[in-house]
Amino acid sequence: MSTQGVDASERGANGRTVDRRLFMQLLAYTGCLEVKPLVGALETARVEAVLYADVTDPMGIAVLAFAEDPSLFLSSVRDLLAAEPFARLRARPELTMFGRTYSSGFEADLEDWLLHRPRRTVLDPSWPWAIWYPLRRVGGFARLTPEEQSAVLREHATLGRAYGEADLAHDIRLACHGLDTHDNDFVIGLVGRDLHPLSHLVQAMRKTAQTAQYLQSLGPFFVGHVLWQSKLAR
Repeated sequence: MSTQGVDASERGANGRTVDRRLFMQLLAYTGCLEVKPLVGALETARVEAVLYADVTDPMGIAVLAFAEDPSLFLSSVRDLLAAEPFARLRARPELTMFGRTYSSGFEADLEDWLLHRPRRTVLDPSWPWAIWYPLRRVGGFARLTPEEQSAVLREHATLGRAYGEADLAHDIRLACHGLDTHDNDFVIGLVGRDLHPLSHLVQAMRKTAQTAQYLQSLGPFFVGHVLWQSKLAR
């Protein structure tokens, strides 16, 4: 099959294209009796990451790592998590999430959207609460016309933007087509100052057409609070 004419670049407003994106991976564990050794290992590693305490498991933690080069998850990130003190923890693969930033075609600052905004969002110390979850759309969504798809997505985006402008919830949206064990389409991260508004946003989203009509599955959910964050590069 010829691939002539195929362009996998991300597209933004005014015809702008960028062939860069950020990959993000959430790995959850249980059996953590002491957090300080984990923080020490993360501080000495050359990895951009966030360490979360799992709200639903008193011995649970999760590591959110991110990088432009996906091969780093097989080198630096793997080396970190395969060694002590992480090696003594028990993995919870049912909560593993992995995805890439993507564009919708309307972003004015495409590079910031793909590479810098996600970093700022997860590394902001004033937004320590987080809810992460995957989702899969029903096949019927892909058969809608572009105009119908835009209307469905616009309703969803408008609601999310309102929570962001009120500093109640800020989102990270990742595509995970072909990257997810359970064939999910997207990974969503919601972060904020308090937990209740994040839950409230998920509840409010249930009323949108996308969630009510065009989602096949949602979750499992990881609910966490920041224990440690990388320094945001200036």
